[in-house]
Amino acid sequence: MSLKRVVLLFLFACSLKTAGAQGKYQWKEATSGGYTYKYISNDPMKARFYTLKNGLTVILSVNKKDPRIQTLIGTRAGSDNDPKDHTGLAHYLEHLLFKGTQQFGSLDWAKEKPLIDQVSDLYDKYNKTVDPAARKAVYREIDSVSGLAAKFAIANEYDKMMSGMGAQGTNAHTWVEETIYEEDIPSNAIDKYLTVQAERFRDPVFRLFHTELEAVYEEKNRGLDNDGRKVYETMLAALFPTHNYGQQSTIGTVEHLKNPNLKAIRQFYNEYYVPNNMAVVMAGDFDPDYVIKSIDDKFSYMKTKPVKEYKPAPEAPIKAPIVKEVFGPDAESVDIVFRMPGALDTKSNLVLGVMSAILENGKAGLLDLNINKQQKVLNANAGVMGLKDYSIFSLSGKAKQGQTLEDVKVLLLGQLDILKKGDFDESLVKAIVNNAKLSELQGLESNNNRATALMDGFIKSRGQNWAYDVAYVDDMGTVTKKQLVDYANKYLQDNYVIVYKRKGEDKNIQKVEKPSITPVEVNREAQSSFLQKVAAMPATPVKPQWLDYEKDIQKTSLGNTDMMYVQNKDNGLFRLYYRFDMGSWNDKKLPLAAQYLQFLSTDKYTSEQISKEFYNIACNFSVAATSENTTITISGLQENFDKAVTLFEHIIANCKPNEEALAALKGRLLKARTDSKLNKSAIMKGVMNYAMYGAKNPFNNQLSQSDLDGITAAELTNILHELPTYKHTVIYWGPESLTTAAAEVKKLHTIPASFKAVPAAVKFVKDDQQKNQVLFADYDMVQTEVNWLRNSDVYDPAKTGIVSLFNSYFGGGMGSVVFQTIRESKALAYSTYAFYASPDKKADRYSIMAYVGSQADKMPDAIVGMNELLNDMPRADKLLETAKEGMKQDIETERITNDGIIFSYLAAQKLGLNTDIRKQVYESIDKMNFDEVKKFHDQYLANKPYTYCIVASEKKVPADELKKYGEVKKLSLEEIFGY
Repeated sequence: MSLKRVVLLFLFACSLKTAGAQGKYQWKEATSGGYTYKYISNDPMKARFYTLKNGLTVILSVNKKDPRIQTLIGTRAGSDNDPKDHTGLAHYLEHLLFKGTQQFGSLDWAKEKPLIDQVSDLYDKYNKTVDPAARKAVYREIDSVSGLAAKFAIANEYDKMMSGMGAQGTNAHTWVEETIYEEDIPSNAIDKYLTVQAERFRDPVFRLFHTELEAVYEEKNRGLDNDGRKVYETMLAALFPTHNYGQQSTIGTVEHLKNPNLKAIRQFYNEYYVPNNMAVVMAGDFDPDYVIKSIDDKFSYMKTKPVKEYKPAPEAPIKAPIVKEVFGPDAESVDIVFRMPGALDTKSNLVLGVMSAILENGKAGLLDLNINKQQKVLNANAGVMGLKDYSIFSLSGKAKQGQTLEDVKVLLLGQLDILKKGDFDESLVKAIVNNAKLSELQGLESNNNRATALMDGFIKSRGQNWAYDVAYVDDMGTVTKKQLVDYANKYLQDNYVIVYKRKGEDKNIQKVEKPSITPVEVNREAQSSFLQKVAAMPATPVKPQWLDYEKDIQKTSLGNTDMMYVQNKDNGLFRLYYRFDMGSWNDKKLPLAAQYLQFLSTDKYTSEQISKEFYNIACNFSVAATSENTTITISGLQENFDKAVTLFEHIIANCKPNEEALAALKGRLLKARTDSKLNKSAIMKGVMNYAMYGAKNPFNNQLSQSDLDGITAAELTNILHELPTYKHTVIYWGPESLTTAAAEVKKLHTIPASFKAVPAAVKFVKDDQQKNQVLFADYDMVQTEVNWLRNSDVYDPAKTGIVSLFNSYFGGGMGSVVFQTIRESKALAYSTYAFYASPDKKADRYSIMAYVGSQADKMPDAIVGMNELLNDMPRADKLLETAKEGMKQDIETERITNDGIIFSYLAAQKLGLNTDIRKQVYESIDKMNFDEVKKFHDQYLANKPYTYCIVASEKKVPADELKKYGEVKKLSLEEIFGY
């Protein structure tokens, strides 16, 4: 089980009586600012639970660390609640709630309304029409009337308002039991935010529907190309033959997507988007008394209504294994899943959570030690997904070279047999609790973690069981070995579903066909009076805070190197780093050596004992080698700092060669390499590197098979033993003073009198694109993925401001020119963007990158659409002002804290800077205008040669089509990956 708070396991008193829930953590009531709220004693989030007169739930958690607030507005309705004949409806509605209301998103609602009504009636007619020719005729009428209605629509006005107030992470998601709307706002934008949200949910208008519908089609097609999603849906369907978890896909069936009904969507909205079924959750820097009054004032118009809960009949027990197979081009895997009691069965879920951690916790679980540590498979995992009616316990694994998925299945089920026999150390439960407390401390730093946990509590139990969630970590310690063994024997028998993901053609795949859509108006320069009113609302200025590296980072000498220090004044956590300016470009074997370390023993400890030791003291270590840096990280509870550092220093100095472990690692690496060649994202990354650097590039800078075969265990252990003898910087973030921390490190970490010379690094030089070229990689998929790539000038810090503004305006978000044109107006893609990418070191060059993912038959139109924008950028002065205001708000409310201060400094040094570049950018924002942005676009993007990186099925993209864009080079997987 993951202890991340996203999958919360709630408890209620009648099922589980624990000292934690009944003593330390209890519901209390208080009144402040004229409002009564409930809270849990000793809740580390100090969450306040309000219920307004109309039934709206409001949950607030104050965290003053940054002047920002994570907000979530959720309704307890998802795909479970979709009508049987309109699956995907809740998800459609989620998309439409970004389209505005009568007050915003419209130039003239009185003129737009009759056209919107006509579109709704036409979709109703379309939904009931069967004859293909008649359907096409109705759709042509829909397209025509939609085009007329779009003349009155202001596309993305919601996004413009949110960007203008400095919101980040504008998004939403729909799942089986929930639909959640997400924003991260500056703390001075509360009034603006609540004004917009209250209006958003008052009476949404379903405008620009047919282009948004096409975006959902594209989202569905992306899912059809995603083997992991297909496995997930197959697993749910088999596990839940009657429950909507398995019978109603969140995104909907192809047949239902083709037959949408706006009236059915409106009915769903009216039934479920009511205050007694919704919650507003906010976590961050605010005055809760002010916020609750503001929410009450803004949302009091909502009227409570009875809500029909989805109450399914119980699923029949599974009496024998149910076997399913999924085919696709990606790597093979196996998933074994059990249907367990739901998240509201708290006694069950407490034991289930501990049991899952006994099996896998990343360090000392049965799978960790017996399978992953011994490299018996490529990788293996266990986890819990907690839903209201049922939870799902899963085991999953990937086969190594020469191994079948059936072999993996036997190994996974073998660990369940060990669990059921009780062949594990009961003291592991205590370690699980300590590590859960560590995760909890780390999670409290994030407003997003707080808000997500609180919203999840509302979705599952309306927040009524929060006391048991707060007590959950403590209560884990009460679970006994006997309970675990009894539980495993009760629930984990032959009552599972097993899904084999096999490589091969999916003959059942059915794409959503492209309808004929005429591009619509987006009116990007228009502004509603509502937007103007929101923009004019007063907001208390937030003063930006710049880093002063001389003051914010303390330094001291440790022998002949430096230690950089920032104090943790919030809690008892520490992070210690040894950072080396050498990586895989200096030695290709470094990443392999770093990976190898986890499988090695010393003269005092076996590899398994090392994992247990670190887990028992709630600490971690890692060695990570990137292209130009290698970083050793030791982290955990400061009280165990000495133990953790001493243990790691012993390991790095005394690890012993193990040929058997190396042979297994090489075999797994070979399989991982083979699997990467089956992954379209990895293939595209390789194609992009080829476009950027040429045939020799960072992506394919890999050990050859002969090099790999020739590496010995002694060679890798020597690399590890010698690593501390190369120059490195020590970084400490933790609660100790600089003097104490330095003394501790000096005592525990040996620094040589002189450092070894670092091996010379291989150089990679970015190519010049002299003419249009197409790099093509064949992949069995429904969609096509197209990236544009062009290298530009060498880094210049003076350009940072204009680059940031250009990216925000042109192609960096949902309110950008690219998104509005490609998706909102022309409905050519679900995902699209374009930006001028900055390098991370001063001698490197910028690169222009653009992307469209579309159906294969839309690719020509998508390429034409992006090329038009790359060559001629539309002018939208108000959109530019929104981008500038958003930039200012982002910088004003950004706080770089903790060890992030040190890594910000190191990144600045790499660019040749010694000050916080954000100050220069901030001071330049008001001085920049459209002419400068246009000049930048024309100078660096317009009418330039590009390399088109295309990953698609050659069965769906004709070779002659590719030749239109430049000289075509079809890349082999060996050319892309370097092996």
